[in-house]
Amino acid sequence: MAPTDETGQTAPQASPFGTTPPSRPPAGTGPNARMPRWLPRAMVLALALIAVFQLGSWAFHQLIGLLINILIAFFLALAIEPAVSKMAARGMRRGLATFLVFFAVLIAVAGFVTLLGSMLAGQIIKIVEDFPNYLDSVIAWINGHFHTDLKRVDVQEGLLRSDWLRNYVQNSATGVLDVSAQVLGGLFQLLTIALFSFYFAADGPRLRRTICSVLPPARQAEVLRAWEIAVDKTGGYIYSRGLMALVSGVAHYVLLQALDVPYAPVLAVWVGLVSQFIPTIGTYLAGALPMLIAFTVDPWYALWVLVFVVIYQQFENYVLQPKLTSKTVDIHPAVAFGSVIAGTALLGAVGALIAIPAVATLQAFLGAYVKRYDVTDDPRVHGHRKGGDGPSPVTRARALWEHRRQGPQDSADDSPSS
Repeated sequence: MAPTDETGQTAPQASPFGTTPPSRPPAGTGPNARMPRWLPRAMVLALALIAVFQLGSWAFHQLIGLLINILIAFFLALAIEPAVSKMAARGMRRGLATFLVFFAVLIAVAGFVTLLGSMLAGQIIKIVEDFPNYLDSVIAWINGHFHTDLKRVDVQEGLLRSDWLRNYVQNSATGVLDVSAQVLGGLFQLLTIALFSFYFAADGPRLRRTICSVLPPARQAEVLRAWEIAVDKTGGYIYSRGLMALVSGVAHYVLLQALDVPYAPVLAVWVGLVSQFIPTIGTYLAGALPMLIAFTVDPWYALWVLVFVVIYQQFENYVLQPKLTSKTVDIHPAVAFGSVIAGTALLGAVGALIAIPAVATLQAFLGAYVKRYDVTDDPRVHGHRKGGDGPSPVTRARALWEHRRQGPQDSADDSPSS
C-alpha cells in the first residue's frame, strides 16, 4: 500500500537512487501545445479595427473640405431661419421664401462687389496714368539730393531690359493657370455652400423631424430647444452685426464725404462690413483701404481717417456694442476673444466667423441646466475689504509718514524756550 500524507493524497515515492522523479508538465505548455482558439479571432479583430480606423482617418481627411462647407451652410441657414419662418408664417411656401431671401442677399453682394471692383479698377488706372509724373518727381528728388543726372528714359529702358522684370513676367504668366484654378475652386465652394444652405433652410422642419424620429421624447425636447437657441443666437448675431455695420458705414461716409475722398459710399460699405464680420483684425483691415485712398488725395487726410477709426472703435466697443448685443449675443468680451482664437486655430477663417454664435449658443444652452444661487451681501464680492481686516497698506504707510513728520515738531514744541 502506498503511503499517504496528512491530506490523504498519495505521497510520491522516492526512487531507488534517492532522487525524486520529475513531475509531468501541465497540459498545453509543452512543445506540442495547441494555440488557444480565441487568439486567431482576437488577432483578426485587432487587424480589422486598425484597418477601419485607417480607412476612417483617410476618408475624414479627404472630406474635411466638404464637412467645413456643410458647417458654414448650416450656420448660414440658421442665420436666415427667422426671416424664412416669418415669411412662411404668412402663408408663403418655405422654398419660395428661402429663394427670395437668397436672391436679396445675392443682389446685395453682387452690387457691393461690382462697386468695389469699379473703385479698385479706377484707382489702378489712375495710378498707371500718373506713374510718369510720380517717376519724374522721384528722379528730380534724387538728382537734387545726390547730384546725379538721371533721366526718365534711361530708367524706363533699364527696367525693360532688366532680368528681374523678365523673370517676373514669366512667373506671372505661368501663375495665371493656378489663379484660374483657385478662382474656379472658390466659385464651386460658394455654390456648394449656397445649395446646402438652401436645403437646410427650405427643409428645416423636415430635417428636425428626421433627427427627432430616431430619439426618445425626452431627447427630442432637448434637441428642439438647442435648435431654437441656435437660431435665436445666430440670427441675433447677424442682426446686431448688420446694425453696427450700418452705423459704422454711415459714420465713416460722413467723414470721407467731408474730406472729399473719392468713392466714399463704397469705402463706407467696405468699412462697415469688414470691421463687423471679420473678428479681431477686421477693424484694421477695414481702415487700411480708406487710408490708402485718402493718402492719394492728401497725406494729412490719411492721418485724419486713422484718428477717426481709432476713436470710433473705442465708441463702438464701450457704448454701441454692449447696448446692441445685450439681448442677442450676451457673452463676455474675453470669452468672445478666446472663442475667436480657438475657432481660428481649429478651422481658420471659418472658425473665426462662426466661433462667437457657436459659443453664445452653447452658453445659452448650458445656462438652462446650471443652477444659480443668490450671491451673499459681502463687500469682498464688489472688490472691497471687510471692515475687520484693518486699514489698507497705503493707509498704514501714510499714517506712519505723518507720524514721523510730526515727531520732530512735537519734540521741538516740548523743549524749553531759551
